[in-house]
Amino acid sequence: MTRMLPAPAQYRYVWEISSGDVPAGSTVRTFGRLISYDSARSEALLSAHHSAAQHKLCLNTRFVEPFSAQLGSYYLAVGELDSVDETHLVLHARLLTCIEGVDLSLLQNAVEEQRRYFQEREAAQTNI
Repeated sequence: MTRMLPAPAQYRYVWEISSGDVPAGSTVRTFGRLISYDSARSEALLSAHHSAAQHKLCLNTRFVEPFSAQLGSYYLAVGELDSVDETHLVLHARLLTCIEGVDLSLLQNAVEEQRRYFQEREAAQTNI
């Protein structure tokens, strides 16, 4: 029996996910402030501000428990998006790590630079 590995995770911002720009089934990396955690239900909530709005993403934490939740701290999550209903997605986290102390503006710059690199690489491959 052959096991399939998960797809490589792409950096996606919480606001891109919550606005519907990222389809269910995608494997993503994202980061945001942990604003709630319910260990009995294996649910956590990340939030991020963008364009004067607060965006939220629900996480299923079943695969990363137990973990010591630090409410108010920033976390990096890697996992697969699943559709709860037509308008809500949940991220089934397979990695959840506290990134408190990370310079978030530098992280966002790195994400943008990585996206530019992948776009340029893809454009170069289509021109071959």
